[in-house]
Amino acid sequence: MQIDFYGFQFEASRVTCYLWSPWRASALEHRLFNEMKQLPGVHVESTPDELRVQIADVKAWQQGLVSMSRLLKGWQEEATGAGKERRLYRWLFEGDTDEHGYDHANDVACLWVYLRVGIDTGEFEADEPSEWIDLHSFGVRFWPPGR
Repeated sequence: MQIDFYGFQFEASRVTCYLWSPWRASALEHRLFNEMKQLPGVHVESTPDELRVQIADVKAWQQGLVSMSRLLKGWQEEATGAGKERRLYRWLFEGDTDEHGYDHANDVACLWVYLRVGIDTGEFEADEPSEWIDLHSFGVRFWPPGR
């Protein structure tokens, strides 16, 4: 399926959203995962240490991306209303592969997407926030075609 991620085009056989160590995850990570879990036609898997949502439909993925974007915009606006804090977010892409198409753990190489949030409580004139936090409990995996 053809994945569109804010203008970047990817070919993927499916998309998996993860929530690792749910008892440690932040409320924002839980909210993002719940947005994806509620999509029509997705398959939810559960193990003791993680939750997964398998998405194999382009329309479901697009709907989920819009839902996550709205949630993150609302999260930003919560701070703007108070006027004491500024919040930003960035999506980080990660991937590694050897010459045979496997990653460092000998699993099929995939493209991973993680979320980094920025919180600024001081000088708002600076372009970048004073603190960046990587959300390690929520991730999105784009599987290569044919896998």
